[in-house]
Amino acid sequence: MKRAVFPGSFDPITLGHVDILERSLPLFDEIILAIGTNSDKKYMFSLEDRVRFLEETFKNEPKIKVMTYKGLTVDFCKKENAAFILRGLRNSIDLEFEKTIGQTNYKMSGIETVFLISSSGKGHISSSVVRDVRKNGGDFSFMVPEVVK
Repeated sequence: MKRAVFPGSFDPITLGHVDILERSLPLFDEIILAIGTNSDKKYMFSLEDRVRFLEETFKNEPKIKVMTYKGLTVDFCKKENAAFILRGLRNSIDLEFEKTIGQTNYKMSGIETVFLISSSGKGHISSSVVRDVRKNGGDFSFMVPEVVK
């Protein structure tokens, strides 16, 4: 079974995440949306809300399951028998950042990182932009799934 982990805080999930996930479905038998938890980080949405957003967004997709984890992503991948880490790239800044993490993860564990480039029209969407727009009372509805609105 080809299993991948798509790690993130998903604070909140965006249509950019949805784009990457929908396009990666033919590549894997199962994709675990893995919400990493970090007690030092301040989140806008609770862990329960983030889990609910993901589960509701993908309720009709049996190949996607939602889990939470602490610690290193590669340790979680090993525990779940996932041979791949899935990541989306919006721009060259993402590429440089994710490349370093992917190389480190591979060196530590032999787990490959698979990168998908965001679709046209989705590269501007990020969770941090959504949080900023929401915090300042702007309309963020065009960047997130219905359940987050």
